Amino acid sequence: MLELNIINETSKLKAVILGTAKSNGPVPKPEDCYDPKSLEHVLAGTYPTEEDMVQEMEEVSAILSKYNVDVYRPKVIENYNQIFSRDIAFVIDNKLVKANILPDREKEYLAIQHVLDLIKPENIIELPEECHVEGGDVMPWNEYLFVGTYSGEDYPDFITARTNTAAVKALQENFPNKSVKPFQLRKSNTNAKENALHLDCCFQPVGKNKAILHKNGFLLESEYNWLKNYFGADNVFEITKEEMYNMNSNVFSISEDVVISEVGFTRLNTWLRENGFTVEEVHYSEIAKQEGLLRCSTMPLIRA
Repeated sequence: MLELNIINETSKLKAVILGTAKSNGPVPKPEDCYDPKSLEHVLAGTYPTEEDMVQEMEEVSAILSKYNVDVYRPKVIENYNQIFSRDIAFVIDNKLVKANILPDREKEYLAIQHVLDLIKPENIIELPEECHVEGGDVMPWNEYLFVGTYSGEDYPDFITARTNTAAVKALQENFPNKSVKPFQLRKSNTNAKENALHLDCCFQPVGKNKAILHKNGFLLESEYNWLKNYFGADNVFEITKEEMYNMNSNVFSISEDVVISEVGFTRLNTWLRENGFTVEEVHYSEIAKQEGLLRCSTMPLIRA
């Protein structure tokens, strides 16, 4: 059996689900895109090829193996996008929460059944149907549970609004020992530079007390300020709109001092190294065209 344990984003990683780009399917039609960045690349004819994305994910798999992490992969569904394993479920403490994601993506959850079978049934939580939540919006951080959300009355109009108020309340009920802290995110169906698809598109903790942050991803300046004050201005790496668009906050921590990052994130990777981190660089710019990066494609199960 798997003894799930996720208290925060950066403790030493022991086991993870890494998505797969195999049999990823044809280039989607514009009307079938779930986010503005994928739409942009479909229209421009620059949507990534399966071959390139498989190669990028194998680079990540190799680094995880180098650090002795147990890596699980989804069962491959033919002609289906299964890259972003963080969307379908997430772990808090010793519980796995099934994400109530877009109905079209239910198959993705079924493709990790071989992993779910290793978890005690009482440690799997399925939230009520009205709770919409995706793992990219949920960040356990010790006593806190940081949750990206959108509570505007126009929530149904945004396919990019993935976690609602009902889910925030349900998480608080299921994890009463956590202080659940919601953050309102900026949403756009059409402009990737004005859209924080998930909380990890504009914020992520690294190490023990540092964070990557993008101010414009937050609708409320007071909530952005809370995070900046919590970590301390000297511990925060502020990314630009262009860097947010390129997913600079969507790196992935193997431990408190090792971070997997995209080779093109020059400014961020320099800052990380200056602050004592080992940066394992990979090529992930093709996968980034779908508005997701390293955190999105990994779903940690156990951290020490």
